[in-house]
Amino acid sequence: MTAACDRAHELYLAHVGHVEGTSDWSEVTQTLIDDFARTTLDFAPIHVNPVAAARGPFGTTIAHGLLTLSMLPHLSLGSTRLLDSQVRLRGGVNYGFDKVRFVSPVKVNSRIRGVVTLTSVERTDDRLDVTRRVVVELEGSERPALVAEWIWRSFF
Repeated sequence: MTAACDRAHELYLAHVGHVEGTSDWSEVTQTLIDDFARTTLDFAPIHVNPVAAARGPFGTTIAHGLLTLSMLPHLSLGSTRLLDSQVRLRGGVNYGFDKVRFVSPVKVNSRIRGVVTLTSVERTDDRLDVTRRVVVELEGSERPALVAEWIWRSFF
C-alpha cells in the first residue's frame, strides 16, 4: 500500500457521511432533451413531441431518465473536486453504479441540481473505491428526480 493511498483512504474515511457539496441549478430545456434523443435514438413522443406529450400523464415533455443520469458528472463534479484535489492520484475511472432510481419525472424547463454525499470508501491494494450518493433535486419539489449510488475507482 502506498503512502498516498493510505493518506487518501484516511481523508475519505473522515468524510464518510458528509455532504460534499451541492451544484448550481441547471435547466433541462427541450433542446437538451432533443439533442439527447438524437444521440441515443430514443424518440419516444413523451420526450420529443410536445403535442403528444401534452395529452400524456405529465402534461408536457419530460427528460429521458438516462439524460438525467448522464448529467451526474455535471451535477457533481464541483462537489467532489475539493476532496479529490487533496489526494495524489495516478488516475481514476467511473466504476459504475450500485443503485439508480428515477424517482420523479423531469419536466421540460425544470431546474435540477445535484447533492453529493460521500457514503463509503473501500481500499484494495493501491486503489480506492469511493462511493457517493447523488440526489438530483427538482426545484420546487420535495421529491427528487433521481437517486444514485455512484462508485469512482481511484488508482495510486
